[in-house]
Amino acid sequence: MIRFIKHYALEIYTVLAMGFIVGTAMMGELSVIQKLVVIDAFLFILHEWEESHYPGGFVEMVAGMINVKVGDETKRASRIPAGILLLLLSIVPFVFHDVVMITMTVVTFGIIEGCVHTVGIRLFHRKSFYTPGMVTAWLELVVSGLMLAWLIGNHLGQWYDYVFGPIIMIVFFGTLQKIMTLMVGINYSDMPKMVRKQWKKKD
Repeated sequence: MIRFIKHYALEIYTVLAMGFIVGTAMMGELSVIQKLVVIDAFLFILHEWEESHYPGGFVEMVAGMINVKVGDETKRASRIPAGILLLLLSIVPFVFHDVVMITMTVVTFGIIEGCVHTVGIRLFHRKSFYTPGMVTAWLELVVSGLMLAWLIGNHLGQWYDYVFGPIIMIVFFGTLQKIMTLMVGINYSDMPKMVRKQWKKKD
């Protein structure tokens, strides 16, 4: 069973996430934030497939940067922590859509994704203006902008919601990255040095 989950982690996540989306379609009137969260949930699915399969190759780029060969089993298993985080970022903000701090976590995630995939063009010395997953990452960034505009435009939340929401997301995102680097045998504390070295590397 564990081997099955590792091998089909992305497919399992897709089924669960689609189940969540279908379930929301059967509910009554949704709030604006809930509707945007559902859109995000669908984009998360597309993003995972764009990043991993069509066209895919994001994990390979990271592996190339740190000079590590990642096997197919490890690459597939790496979608488990990612899938768990994305399910949480879909379900929790939907249920607690009136809690601004929680909404700000998913807003921050979309901003991070858009920035990471854009900066990745320079970091990975891409010949074209694209990194696997960038199109859907930008769409996530747009949804984050809409969420933030709605919150601010309707004067929702307090200052601490806009401060601690992003901090919570940064902690979760950092934890996710640490888990994924450990899965490929890299010490997470060495990553900043590797990133600086890659950034300075000439094309």
